[in-house]
Amino acid sequence: MQQKTFTNAFIDTIRNIFSDKGVLLMLVIAPVLYGFFYPWPYSTQAARRIPAAIVDYDKSTLSQRIVRMAEASPRLDVRAMPSEHDAKRALWKGEIGGYMVLPAGLKNNVMMQRPARAGVLANGSYLLVSKEVQTGFAEVVGTVSAGIQIKRLQAGGMTSEQAFAAQNPIPFAMQVQYNPTQGYGNYVVPGVAVLIVQQLLMMGSALLVGTWREQKRQYATMRAWAGRIFALSMMGWLMSLFYFGWVFYIQDYARGQNIGGMLAFTLLFAPTVATLGCLFGLWFQKRERSLQLLMFTSIPMFFLSGYAWPAESLPLPLQWLRWLIPSTAGIQASVRFNQIGTPFTEGAYLLWILLGLLAVYWLILWWYVKYSRTTFEP
Repeated sequence: MQQKTFTNAFIDTIRNIFSDKGVLLMLVIAPVLYGFFYPWPYSTQAARRIPAAIVDYDKSTLSQRIVRMAEASPRLDVRAMPSEHDAKRALWKGEIGGYMVLPAGLKNNVMMQRPARAGVLANGSYLLVSKEVQTGFAEVVGTVSAGIQIKRLQAGGMTSEQAFAAQNPIPFAMQVQYNPTQGYGNYVVPGVAVLIVQQLLMMGSALLVGTWREQKRQYATMRAWAGRIFALSMMGWLMSLFYFGWVFYIQDYARGQNIGGMLAFTLLFAPTVATLGCLFGLWFQKRERSLQLLMFTSIPMFFLSGYAWPAESLPLPLQWLRWLIPSTAGIQASVRFNQIGTPFTEGAYLLWILLGLLAVYWLILWWYVKYSRTTFEP
């Protein structure tokens, strides 16, 4: 009888998922659409050829060399501006992402070995644009400065090899391990994918349970609820395999570093989110209300996860309360196991958090089943 009750509830839930257009959209159609279209804007990975300007007040051979180097930079698309006032107006209008000012007397200061400065102003409201503009101009000025220093050392009697070694005594070579292209897509999509799975599974579960509530079908035995949650979890497992496996493979994101840890995470994450979605569906009075309210929680959950914003910068109450959301442990576990390859023992505490949340959600559901009504459906 126990197996029959569980099995009937499981089959009935699968049937309801594919017969309810709203739930079908959330659990089947939307994941496919998100998988194709969400990573698409980040396919170029990094911003390149940012429109920028140079204001050259020095008009010397040195300033002209800096201008030519900037024009050759792959980060910048440089144009000349007659004055800083014109450059500021272009920046305010959004025509350029930033500009550099080469002051008068720049070459004379360099020749006399006095401090020489070139100012850079970038649009800080767009972090990627600002970073590329400042990095591009810094690379240009750094390269020109290194060339001047090497020539001075050669004039003092050093060979070119000695001058280069003296100018750069400790060579610095940066090798990025987990995001070799240093692309924005490689950074943001692996974390957001976990949130997409959570939100779609949670809203789909809440939408379905909201329908049952309107139909007075929410009262069932715990065995039946186990079958319902297992069916919803299966949709979450398929969604996770689609994102963390196939989508990451097509987009060539880092993946599969610790497959065992990732599978353990997926097995726990889906039922945790599905159970939470069922609780939301029972809590809200109407079917559509869960969709209306949960749709706007994605961005706060993403920032609370500590992935896009340092968790230490959050108020202390939020630092504790954020662990009540599955995506907080879920994003960290997914990135550590799938992208970084963290050993299972070092990431196991995140799985214990998900298991604890699942137990808490299940106890709340048990309390609802036991005390909300004394007569249950078979």
